[in-house]
Amino acid sequence: MSYLERIQACNNFDPTHYRTLLIGGKAYGQVHPTFAERLANWPEVFTVTAAHVALDARLADYALRTEAVAPVFRALYEDGVIDTWVEEAYPVTLSFGGHAELEIERAATQFLGVKTFGVHLNGLVKKADGVHVWVGTRSLDKPFWPGKLDQMVAGGQPVGLGLLENVIKEAQEEANISAQLARQAQAAGTLDYRQEGWRGLDNSTIHVYDLWLPEDFTPENTDGEVIGFELLPLAEVAYLTEATEEFKDNCNLVNIDLLLRMGLITPQHPEYAAILNGLYNVGHTKELNNETRTT
Repeated sequence: MSYLERIQACNNFDPTHYRTLLIGGKAYGQVHPTFAERLANWPEVFTVTAAHVALDARLADYALRTEAVAPVFRALYEDGVIDTWVEEAYPVTLSFGGHAELEIERAATQFLGVKTFGVHLNGLVKKADGVHVWVGTRSLDKPFWPGKLDQMVAGGQPVGLGLLENVIKEAQEEANISAQLARQAQAAGTLDYRQEGWRGLDNSTIHVYDLWLPEDFTPENTDGEVIGFELLPLAEVAYLTEATEEFKDNCNLVNIDLLLRMGLITPQHPEYAAILNGLYNVGHTKELNNETRTT
């Protein structure tokens, strides 16, 4: 394996496999045909064709749309089509903080291929022998990526929370980090990816944060979602990312970004230009904008 293959694994989206989700004539997501046919059972909410899944035009505002789709997704969950239920509301929007057409249950987002957002927090420690990184191991009963390595703190971005507010909340829940310490987290940039999976399309933006921690700090999980934490040298994180499948897929993107920023992946790397292009490419946004203009 390689860094570039890690990036490609998170960007395997093929639009020919999907039908465009239309709301008010604009493209907001991508729906796999199998799930689209499920939605066709609610013709008063969704109009399904060979090319599109359109929310009924009579659902003309945020509240009406939200109220109309909620029982559909709940029924699909109870039928086992949607395999989890998180009880978190996510906005359906084209950009972070932008106009939202409605809100939906988090567990339904990949089935619709709508844009989602999350925060990942690198827990960093400066030691005499260099930078070390706190890495968590996900609980074995997690519905997604059980037992995989993860950033010290990570979570989805629900309705009603600012980014730093979410970092503070997730830091307390996942690593028992005080609000005072978590507020020192530094925004480090964003990473976009579009990954196909059996649920549909994970169309996500990760907001990356760095938090420099004192050497005597040890994170402690408080919500049961993490088995434990390890403090690893940055070089070991590089090895695990490049040569193993230990990390959750999208966490590899955050690792590669950190390795670039810390100088462990240098311009001398034979795939350096391709890594930069693959990791920071804005083509995803351009493609979605094109879909919006042409539908």
